Amino acid sequence: MLISEIYNSRQGEGQLTGTPSVFVRTSGCNLRCHFCDTPFASWDPVGEMMSVEEIIKQILVIAEEPLPQMHVDFASEFKTFSPPARHVVLTGGEPMLPRDVNELCEVIHKSGFHITIETAGTIDRDLVCDLMSISPKLKNSTPTVERVGNKRAGEWAAKHERARHRPRIAQSLIREREYQLKFVVESAEDLVEIESYLNEVEASSRSESEGRKPNLESTLIDRKRVMLMPEGIDEQTLARRTEWLLPLCEKLGFSFCPRRHIHWYGNKRAT
Repeated sequence: MLISEIYNSRQGEGQLTGTPSVFVRTSGCNLRCHFCDTPFASWDPVGEMMSVEEIIKQILVIAEEPLPQMHVDFASEFKTFSPPARHVVLTGGEPMLPRDVNELCEVIHKSGFHITIETAGTIDRDLVCDLMSISPKLKNSTPTVERVGNKRAGEWAAKHERARHRPRIAQSLIREREYQLKFVVESAEDLVEIESYLNEVEASSRSESEGRKPNLESTLIDRKRVMLMPEGIDEQTLARRTEWLLPLCEKLGFSFCPRRHIHWYGNKRAT
C-alpha cells in the first residue's frame, strides 16, 4: 500500500489524547475536504509503496524512538521518559481504502499493539480494531475553488458530496466495537447537521435489530463518545472557536475535543 509517513508521536485527539503512538499514514483518499491538513495524503497523494511486512518492521523500530520535542510550555504535562509506544494509529488519507489493510491490522494486533483506526466512515471493512475513530464529514467539508484555491475543487465537489454521508456504514463500523465519533465544527449551525447524522445512525441500528429481541440501549449513540472538534490548524483559530464550542458541548452533553498536537508541536508533519 502507499504510505506517506510512519512516525512516533502522542495522540492529540479523542479518548487517548496524550498516549504515545506510532502513526501509520496511508496515502490516498476518496474525499477532498476543503480543510484537509494532510493534502500530501489526499489532494496530492505521495508516498512509498510498502508491503505489510515492511510496515510492521518500521513500526517495531519506530515504537522505540524518542517522541518529538514539544513546545516548552507543554513539556511539563508529561514525564521526560516515555515507555516504548504500544499503540498504533492507522490514519490517512483514508486508511480503509487499501485492500491490504485487513492483513495489516491482523499483523499489528498479533504484534501486541492497540490499534486505532481514524476514518471518515465511508468504507466498511471487517477488521481487527481496538478503537474505531470515525470523523464523519459534514457539509462544511465540501471543497470549493474559493476556499481551497485549487481548480480541481469544482470537479471534486460533486464526488465528495456523493461519498461523504454514509451513516449506515458508520453504524456498521461501531457495532460491537469501542468507538468515538469526531465532528469537525466550523459554526454553531453545524450542530443541527450533527444531531441529524446521529439520528440516522441510531435509526440504522434499530433497522439492523429488526427481527431480534429489541434492545433500545444498544441502538443509541453514547453522547460522551461524540466529540466536537473546532476546525483550525493554528492556535488562534482554535481558541476563537473553542470559546463558543466548549459551552455548547457542555450544554448538549457532547465531549469537547481539542486538537492538542497543534498546541504541542504546531501544524507540521510527523507530529
